Amino acid sequence: MGETIKARLLDARELERALRRMAQEIIEPVREPEALALIGLQRRGVFLARRLADWIAKDEGLAIPVGALDATLYRDDLRLRPSSPIRPTELPFSVEGRSVVLVDDVLYTGRTARAAMDALLDYGRPAQIRLAVLIDRGGRELPICPDYVGRQVPTTARERVRVALQEIDAEDAVYLLEIAT
Repeated sequence: MGETIKARLLDARELERALRRMAQEIIEPVREPEALALIGLQRRGVFLARRLADWIAKDEGLAIPVGALDATLYRDDLRLRPSSPIRPTELPFSVEGRSVVLVDDVLYTGRTARAAMDALLDYGRPAQIRLAVLIDRGGRELPICPDYVGRQVPTTARERVRVALQEIDAEDAVYLLEIAT
């Protein structure tokens, strides 16, 4: 089963612009910035969370802590998915009483976001949990709604969104792929 690129949704400049806008939306309503933390979901969400924190630091002069979370073992469809490597969870701060923003690259069914919330709660009880995603492609199977979205891209079951980041993929771009049957 192959995939072909159907369209480029974001180039490097558009991706950075979306992240900068998301960073502003994340920090704007915060009354206690010292209680805010960004937690990226392994793998690409971690790099996106770091970039959001960098934009907040540049625009607001605030150093927001960033962590990494792997929710693979919390997924309800784990046995149905091909095995994935477990990546480290790194939370260099307590989540207890914090305002946590979970950051991921793509939101589709909502299963990863639900698993991430379950995993996060094993580390403590945040005051609140928000969700930031670069791409919301619709197609929810669970009642999960992101609080911050870079771009909404309605897709079909025969399409997939691939986020390429410089840190992993040597380019910044977002592609819409068509899955060959």
